[in-house]
Amino acid sequence: MVTPALLLGASVEQQQRWLPPMAEGRATGALAFSSGSGWTADMVQATARAEGTGFLLDGSMIHVLDGHSADLLIIAVRSPGTIGENGISLFAVEAAQNAIVRRVLPTMDQTRRQAQIDLNGLYLEADCLLGTFGEGWPVLEKVLQLACIALAAEQTGGAQQALDLSVAYMCERHQFGRPIASFQALKHRAADMMLEVECARSACYYAACVADQVLDPRGDQQVAQQLPLAAALAKAQCSESYFHCAAESIQLHGGVGFTWEYEPHLYFKRARASESFLGAPAWHRERIASLILGEQP
Repeated sequence: MVTPALLLGASVEQQQRWLPPMAEGRATGALAFSSGSGWTADMVQATARAEGTGFLLDGSMIHVLDGHSADLLIIAVRSPGTIGENGISLFAVEAAQNAIVRRVLPTMDQTRRQAQIDLNGLYLEADCLLGTFGEGWPVLEKVLQLACIALAAEQTGGAQQALDLSVAYMCERHQFGRPIASFQALKHRAADMMLEVECARSACYYAACVADQVLDPRGDQQVAQQLPLAAALAKAQCSESYFHCAAESIQLHGGVGFTWEYEPHLYFKRARASESFLGAPAWHRERIASLILGEQP
């Protein structure tokens, strides 16, 4: 989520400072923007006001992936008194500062940590600002849409792995003198899982092709304009496909499916957490409807 923010919104000097160490694995980053339970511009509630030659930031943000351990924070704030998409700015800041308090949050999926970031009068020089002050929402919106596509790719892989684990287990588990994979009812359930995986893969590949044009300075702008629709479509489809496959994997593993000794419970937790992160499927379907209706004369 940080890399697209730097590619789309940072100056050349800012990119040269942060992208090489991140690419080499010497630094990690996190995007902090939401102060509530949603993923819209209204959830940017931390504030920034001009102070001397720089800016003074205050507020709290939650749902920050790996925010407790990141070296770089991309922080979204707004000017006091603004609402919606107006007045939002992005800042790149080193995370290890006294005015930044980071706390790990309890989550369903313990393999993907989230943090709360508190800004207590954080003073930043003007060179920390990404782009133009108060005009950061178009960049942040694209970053979130690209993040949806990246998450959809992970969800597609998770759905495929849930299917593979289930088929492998059914082939080795015997009942009534034969593998349970030979039972027609279980074959049907595995076939439904495969259908979900293929639908997710198609949506993910389409969205990835669109994202490629967005990140390429010489990309096809007509294709790049499809990013909002492609991201919403991929996130909605892949979220539901992953959760379906993860839930079915637990069932097809029988009585051991939910135990710590087997892996399906890990995929189930990741599927449920990923389904909510960056917007639930129903929310993205509403966005799809709005985008399609908005394109009509």
